Order: sequence, then structure tokens, then C-alpha cells
Amino acid sequence: MEELDVEPPLTLIPGVDSNRKQMCFAWGPGEMLVYETLFPKEHAEKRPGCPNIFIVRKDQDVYSQTLRKLFNESHGIFIGLQRSEEELAGKSRKAQLVRVSKNYRSVIRACMEEMHQLAISTRDPELHCQHSTQVSILSAMELIWNLCEILFVEVAPAGHLLLHLLDWVRLHVCDVDSMVREVLSCEYPSKHKDFWNAVDIFVLQGRMDDARHLLSKEASANPTSMGMCKILDDLMKKMPILTIGNTQTLTEMELKWQHWHEECQRYLQDGTFASNPHMESICKILLGDENAILEKKELMTTWYHFLVTRLVYSHPTVKPVELRFYAQSSMDLFLGGESSPEPLDSILMAAFEFEIHQVIKECSIALSNWWFVAHLTDLLDHCKLLQSHNLYFGSNMREFLLLEYASGLFSHHSLWQLGVDYFDHCPEYGKVYLELHIERIPLNTEQKALKVLRICEQRQMHEQVRSICKIMAMKAVRNNRLGSALSWSIRAKDAAFATLISDRFLKDYCERGSFSDLDLIDNLGPSMLLSDRLTFLGKYREFHRLYGEKRFSEAAKLLLMLMTARIAPCSFWMTLLIDALPLLEQKEVIFSAEQTYELMRCLEDLTAGKTDNQKFQVDDFEITKVEILRLALARNLARAIVKEGTLEGS
Repeated sequence: MEELDVEPPLTLIPGVDSNRKQMCFAWGPGEMLVYETLFPKEHAEKRPGCPNIFIVRKDQDVYSQTLRKLFNESHGIFIGLQRSEEELAGKSRKAQLVRVSKNYRSVIRACMEEMHQLAISTRDPELHCQHSTQVSILSAMELIWNLCEILFVEVAPAGHLLLHLLDWVRLHVCDVDSMVREVLSCEYPSKHKDFWNAVDIFVLQGRMDDARHLLSKEASANPTSMGMCKILDDLMKKMPILTIGNTQTLTEMELKWQHWHEECQRYLQDGTFASNPHMESICKILLGDENAILEKKELMTTWYHFLVTRLVYSHPTVKPVELRFYAQSSMDLFLGGESSPEPLDSILMAAFEFEIHQVIKECSIALSNWWFVAHLTDLLDHCKLLQSHNLYFGSNMREFLLLEYASGLFSHHSLWQLGVDYFDHCPEYGKVYLELHIERIPLNTEQKALKVLRICEQRQMHEQVRSICKIMAMKAVRNNRLGSALSWSIRAKDAAFATLISDRFLKDYCERGSFSDLDLIDNLGPSMLLSDRLTFLGKYREFHRLYGEKRFSEAAKLLLMLMTARIAPCSFWMTLLIDALPLLEQKEVIFSAEQTYELMRCLEDLTAGKTDNQKFQVDDFEITKVEILRLALARNLARAIVKEGTLEGS
């Protein structure tokens, strides 16, 4: 989406009375709150020249350069999803929705990585703090979205569900790769202080091949533990895993799991690993021993990592409906009453409990903007998961959140264009919201006004079209740009304003003796019929054009028509009669006797004050013009009579 114009100008507020202690403002069209304070606020946005005035923005995130990329990129994904709603069905539709979900996540991750780079590169402590906070928020957003994708969009069945949850943990919870690189870079990896931590993390994340690779370093470096390493390696290798695309049933999987579990139990009871506490601990983890897993609490860092590890080694064929029980008990065991759940914990727990509406509610409260809940809710709505949930005022949850998000976009000088498309896809209240918000857009340039106008015209928003055109016409009049003002008034179909501007054109002509904006007047076309005065302006300009082309007869007929048909305003009759003088003085007779009589009658009506009951304002200059006109008309009448008599006689 292109940027519009430039950053809007700042409006500085003059000094405030020192006796005044407060100023209170509600949220306005610019989504800003202005307040006075006696003490500088640490994070307030301070404007030059206003030492005690601070500005707070409601949707501050739309002003972040990086997050604006999130809004722009996700807009395209959103529009694509709306357009393809009816194109696919069944498995194809599900695959498409999963693909859309992954696209949203990729945009979140790209913004998160860019924000992380900004946090690293900046030397400003305050900016570093802001960027780091935003990275944490984006990371939490992707974590929640990914879990919702697994549970609600992909709807992974038992067996495959755990594979997806393992990928989720590996991606979001603990990055062991940097630790492993450090361990492997030393001469004797098995002697490194983090060697067994790295092995443990691989096991806790179900990454058996990686764990076995590290374990081989211990076997090669320590011959006394080679036998134990071989047995543990064999157990890891034999661990049954239900891979995607595998045709074995859950029953077969559970039988294999039971046999493998019993084998692990035998080795532990036989004391095979008794001489090596690290390997013994790993064997207990393989058996799903909760205490052994909890001993690695610091390596897992989160209760949901503990949950997935616990399921991997105790209930690998867990069904979606069983998740809530394991999730709650895992959180209780992991936190152990030492700390209360954070907002993120509550959101994830609601997801594991398949409380979709609670997830959306909690996210709305916890996150800093409406982007996340609006797009996630829209996706879930396309998955047919929110159809039964309407809000008390008639709209559904999807539309309510999209309306809130789009409203926030309208507070930005260019992102409002994205908001238009979101309103378009809110069938119940979208057009009403768009009408209200479009009127608040500051029309500070003609380019911007044309874009807003085009949006309104495409949506048959006739009142807004007229309003925009009137506003721009008034601005043009104040700047003495009559051509632009006339163009806007014609576009608004405002006859009264077109008449007013036409009068200004005629007044300028009388003062300067020439027309400005000739191209516009020459190309009025059918638009000149909007008002009588505009019709006169167009025809009068046509008279001048005919005269300039020396088409005197046509010019004379048109001039006479303007007067006899009462199209010309009375105040302009004298000007028209003066314009007739050069035609009356031509060597060739232009006006016929009958036409000359008509001109004489017009002049007499004007001097007698009979037109519209207005008296002609008489002064010496006007008397002189009238006498000249009478003389010219009399001479032309004589010439016309002679010419016409001669023609009849011949």
C-alpha cells in the first residue's frame, strides 16, 4: 500500500494558563488524548514549544515502522482469504486455511526478527527497551497463533497431535542449538559443563537423533561408559514414533510403546545405569517419570514444555479432548504454588481447554493492539468455529474485532487505506463505520482528497462524495483557485455553489478582461447544465471563442440568444452589449435589422430598469456607454435596412 503525501503537520497548542491544573480531552478523530501535567512523564511524547503538554496515542502500534509492515503484509493475506472463501471445500479447504495460518505466522516472525535486529543495533537504552518489549509481544503472538493453528485449524488427530506439539515446543520454547555449537566446538565435548544439559534438552524435546549424536561423544571419550551409552542409544533408537504418513493404527502404536516401555523399565530396575546419574536420569525421563522430568525444570523453563515432554513419554497417543486435563495438572505441578499464572499462561490454558472465545477474550485484554485477535478470529470464523456466537448488539465476534482493528488503522495518515478493505468485509456494520471514519480523514492535499473520493464513489457513498467535494471546493475558493473550485462543485453536483463560483469567474472577467482556467471552461460539456449561471459562463466563453475564430455571424446569434433567452444575469447585460460593439462596427453587416431591434429593446429594458425590477445605476460613465451603444445600434440598423432592401430589390 503506497504512502500518502507526507507526515501530517503537528498542531502545537499555545501556552496554558499556569493557574489551570488540568485539561481533559476525550479521544478525538485523530485518536489522541492531550493532557497537561506539572511533571515530565518518562514515556510521554513531548512536542517542541509546549513544555507542559503531552500527547498520548490510543493505537501507538500503528506508528511503529516495523509493525506497519505487519499490518501491510497481513492485509494482503486477509483479502486473499476473503476472496477464496467459496473456492475450495473439504480437504482442499482445510489445507488452504492451514496455509493461510502459516502465512500469518511467517509475517509475525519476520517482524519479530526485524525488531530484534533493531533492539541489538540501537544505542538508545529507551529504544532498546521498547524494541525488546515488542519482540516479546510478537513472540507470544506467534506462540499462541501456532497453538491455535494446531488445535483449531489443522485439528490434528491423536498421535499426530503430539508431533505438532513437539514442533511447537522446539520452535518457540527453548533454543538448544547455540548451546550445542558451543559444546561441540571444544576439544572434548563430553567434558564441557553444558554437555549433559544439551543431551537432556534434546531428550526433553523428543529429538532422539540429536541426543544419540551427542551421546556418541561420551561413548568415544569414556570407554567405561561405552556399554551404558550403547544400551541407552539402542533404547532411544527403538522408541516408537507415529510419523505423519505412517499407516499403522493407534492400537499398533500403543502395543509397540508398551513393549518399549517395559524394556526401559527392566534396564532401570536392573541398575544398568546406576553408576552414571546422568544416564539414569535420562532413562527415568524415557519412562515418563514426572519427578525426573521436573528435576529438569530449569532447562524446560515453561509448564507447556513440561506438558509436551510429559505426554511424549507417558501418553504419546493423547487425544485432543484429553489435553485439558494434562495441561492443568502440568501447570499445577510445574508452578507448584510458587507463582501465579501469567496472562500468557491463561491464554494457552484456554486453548488447551478448547475455549476459543476465552482465548480471544484473554488476547484482547493482554495484547497491545487489535491486529492479532482480529485476524485470528477471522481465520477461525472461516474454519466455521464461531458461527454460533453473536454479540448482544447484533454483530458477531469476527465483525466486532475487525471493526475495532480497522478503526485503529484510520488514526494513521496512510494505513487508513487498509482499514477501508476491512470495513468492506464487515457485512453488517462495515459501511456505517466506513462512512463515519471517512468523514474524519483530514483532506490536507488534493491528491489525498481524490483518493478518498474514489473510495466513496466506488461504494456509492453519495453523501460523503458531496461532502468531500464541497470541502475541497471551499478550500479552493479561499485560495482563489476558481478552476479547481468549479471542478469540485461540478463533481459534487452542487448547483448553488457552481452558481457562486460562476459569478466569481464573471466578476474576475469584468475586472481583468480575460478568463482564467480556459481549459476547464472550454470543456464543461453537459456539466454546464448544472445551473443557469454555469450554462451562461460556458456559452459566454463559447461566444469569445467564436469571435476569436472570426465566426462573427455565429457569435452574434449566440450573444443575442444569451440576452433574449434571459440566461445572462441582469448585472451582465451591459457587458454583453459592450461585447456587441465590435460586431456592430464591422464593415460587413453582422446583425440583421430584426436582431438589431432586439438589441435595442434589451438596452432600453436595461436603462429603464425593467429587468427583474432593478434600477439601472446611472453615472456619467454609464451614460456615455449607453449613448455610444445607441449610436452604434442606430447606424447598424440603417446599414441592415439598406442591405436587406437591396437584396429584396434585386
